[in-house]
Amino acid sequence: MSELLKLENVRAGYGDAVVLEDISFSLGEGDSLALLGRNGMGKTTLLSTLMGAARQHSGALRFAGEDLAIVPAHARAHRGLGWVPQERDIFPSLTVEENLSVVATAGHWNLQRVYEMFPRLKERRANMGNELSGGEQQMLAMGRALMLNPKLLLLDEPLEGLAPLIVQELLSIIRRLTEEGGMAVILVEQHARQILPLTRQALVLERGRAVYQGDSATLRNDRELLDSWLGVAAH
Repeated sequence: MSELLKLENVRAGYGDAVVLEDISFSLGEGDSLALLGRNGMGKTTLLSTLMGAARQHSGALRFAGEDLAIVPAHARAHRGLGWVPQERDIFPSLTVEENLSVVATAGHWNLQRVYEMFPRLKERRANMGNELSGGEQQMLAMGRALMLNPKLLLLDEPLEGLAPLIVQELLSIIRRLTEEGGMAVILVEQHARQILPLTRQALVLERGRAVYQGDSATLRNDRELLDSWLGVAAH
């Protein structure tokens, strides 16, 4: 598995404030990583650092062999980084199909493939973004990121606040994305036991530092570690 992403001793945060300290890990092409930790421990900041929305103070950050620190934030999506933020950020006054088409780049993921993955979006393709339910908006945000044909997909708490049936539907979709292996995935989620079975690697953050880095299966089977670092979110 060729290396896609590599962080070495990265310190990052917002302005002069440092949130992440000495973060080092690597991710191969088509690999998957569960990024875990309680609220406020730096998970979203790590994704924001990759996308250029947070400030990298020091350390090395390479993506597809390129020094990502010198790539402007607005250009990182075109380098192969797809981001689905917690806010979803869909275009409310565009239709579902327009939301998808406006960002499309050539590659494996096109309208047909996205509609196959998300049948609800095909049913709602003429609806405006602000006419969708929360779950449908999440699907649209994910579908839009796929239309960029990313090498690495970043999902920031995609299950938050959704009904149980929608959660199960999205978990099934995420499993397909990680198992197909066509792109790497970093998945941030509070519910560790739901996402550890979907990923190969896991990284746990505690106060901005990595306290666990290893196999998802090993962490999943260690209740003591899960309870220690994640508390009720681990159950």
